[in-house]
Amino acid sequence: MARPADDGRTAPRVLACWVPDWPVTAVLGEEAGPERPVVVHERGRVLAASRAAREAGVRRGQKLRSAQALAAGLEVHERAPDAEAQLFEPVADAVAALAAHLEVLRPGMVALPAAGAARFHGGEHELAEKVVDAVEAVGHECRVGIADGLLAAQLAARAGRIVDPGASASFLAPLPVAELGDAKLADLLGRLGITSIGAFAALPAASIADRFGRTGAAAHRLARGLQARPVVARPPGADLTAEQRFEEPHDTVEPLVFAARALAEHLHTALAAHGLGCERFDVEVDCADGTGATRAWRHEGALSTGAVAERVRWQLQAWQQQRRFGPDQRGITALRLVPDGLYRDPGRQLSLADGDQEAHARVERAVARVQALLGHGAPATVELAGGRAPGDRVVRTPWGDAHQERRADGPWPGRLPAPSPTRVPADPPPVRLLDDTGAEVEVTARAEVRTRPARLVLPDGMLAVTGWAGPWPEQERWWDPQEARRTARLQVTVADGRALLLAVTAGRWRLEGDYDT
Repeated sequence: MARPADDGRTAPRVLACWVPDWPVTAVLGEEAGPERPVVVHERGRVLAASRAAREAGVRRGQKLRSAQALAAGLEVHERAPDAEAQLFEPVADAVAALAAHLEVLRPGMVALPAAGAARFHGGEHELAEKVVDAVEAVGHECRVGIADGLLAAQLAARAGRIVDPGASASFLAPLPVAELGDAKLADLLGRLGITSIGAFAALPAASIADRFGRTGAAAHRLARGLQARPVVARPPGADLTAEQRFEEPHDTVEPLVFAARALAEHLHTALAAHGLGCERFDVEVDCADGTGATRAWRHEGALSTGAVAERVRWQLQAWQQQRRFGPDQRGITALRLVPDGLYRDPGRQLSLADGDQEAHARVERAVARVQALLGHGAPATVELAGGRAPGDRVVRTPWGDAHQERRADGPWPGRLPAPSPTRVPADPPPVRLLDDTGAEVEVTARAEVRTRPARLVLPDGMLAVTGWAGPWPEQERWWDPQEARRTARLQVTVADGRALLLAVTAGRWRLEGDYDT
């Protein structure tokens, strides 16, 4: 990607190509269709939804159980990142044939510097049309956007727009702050009454840095149509490339994945020694028959060691599926990671709580072996955080990724009183709570039950309700009419002696927990 000036006053023209609902396409394959209500979830939240699901009110980032309450017969699938990367490689190849320096932001979204490619193809509109035609030729619909800077180009792609040079800040201004890509910052700004990117961009830059730190300052630069952080030149004489040459060519992915993790660690060590970080990197391979392949990857957040290794694994698997290497090519003889988009990284200061660094290193190496075999998200850490529902308080984070910071002692209106349920299903099953007449028990806007619960219809039968407590109301994102949700929870005891936690959203009851009695 073309580099802006060090002062960040100008951002390069960027073309972004977006294939909508790619996680859904990757999961369903040829069976994908807009008429099927389908969602793909990750960590209990909607990652992508089909057109039919969106028409029913399902939105990206929504809790899975809220989506299920909105769309009857909703098909739920877990994300398949490996399939997403492998199936997306033909799309990336098709776009790469039109311009140099293609970057994969994630499976489903690519970007490239627009200035040179637009001159070669006769203009930005002509370039955009050729990208659409190239992607359609491999069997997928896409949208293309061009703007100053990567963020504006991605959002322009969702709208299918070409934003005039110098107009990115105006294009971004009316959009919600959530589009900046930092959910925690967006939530905080929303509670402060700052709901649009334009309102956030109008705040003084010095005050943003003091109040929100480096992350807020980077988001503020994006809001003004600039780069998140100015890039810097490679230090003179510095060799930052991480390379591994193999005595025996490898024609399978597994041994290469182990080498990729070690190369990712070497890459970060070399960058840290120079006080640098990188926004993107090239994966390069040499084959024994003299051929080779390369692909550039960019990460929307920090390119941690785990994030680099995961993207290398995706790319190697995609190349293997396309037979870019294997017995016919006599295998891979070299694997390289080449950093690009360098920026100054202030790093972090270790504290006394960091403990034995050698022990931490041994743990990292052991987890790296597991991630190489099972994928980046397989080993995870579990923490208790703030939240209202019991399932919301358990946060699973892939090893090496930044933890979601949710204060447990913060105000959580509607939070259940102790004790919490012993068992909390990942996918709460639907149930029916009936009164004496056989009608559904309803909860009013004042969080009161209209009729007394009498029977509970579970998936395995019906039981009499012997006692109940609540309800405890919960209102989420009240400031956003499209995302606002009302939920009420009820604790009940049933005839077989069990104590259960029920929740109702949009008139539909589900079983959220089972107390160990």
